[in-house]
Amino acid sequence: MTDADLIVRVLSREDQHAFAELVRRYQSPVRAFLARMTRGDTHLADDLAQETFVKAWRKLHTYRGGARFSTWLFGIAANEFRSVARQRKDLALDEIEESQAEAAQPARESVSQLRLDLTESLKRLHSSERAAIVLCCQNGLTHEEAAQVLECPLGTVKTNVLRGKEKLKRWLSGYQDYERA
Repeated sequence: MTDADLIVRVLSREDQHAFAELVRRYQSPVRAFLARMTRGDTHLADDLAQETFVKAWRKLHTYRGGARFSTWLFGIAANEFRSVARQRKDLALDEIEESQAEAAQPARESVSQLRLDLTESLKRLHSSERAAIVLCCQNGLTHEEAAQVLECPLGTVKTNVLRGKEKLKRWLSGYQDYERA
């Protein structure tokens, strides 16, 4: 069944099984997005993901189908993150000092080390850059969809993706010569 079919079943019959299927499809991407946004705080990411799906259940009647369901759902998740970030000092700090990030040179030990360094480097990005990169590069949203989710102009998303990628490239430059075995 398509997302649209499931949504119709939820709205017309309050079919909890259909909604459970939507949750199953999008739970991992939404949780991963929120984990990145919370700089790896998986407990908070789980709480925000749960609240995202509760709000989606309550507000599903407001979904108009103008965008993909995933775009609408990531929009709810982004709003949940923003609400918490306004209250939490550790999430409000948008960017670690550039000099600290530059000092963190990657060790060229293994692919798993590269993954760890990428995760740490993503945490250093400004939250708007991190959100744009995670939505577009990890979750496959278009720039237009990410702009809708983040409630900002298309040009801002494009700029944030570009700047974020440039920073990541600079911070992870020690891996440029790394060859896979």
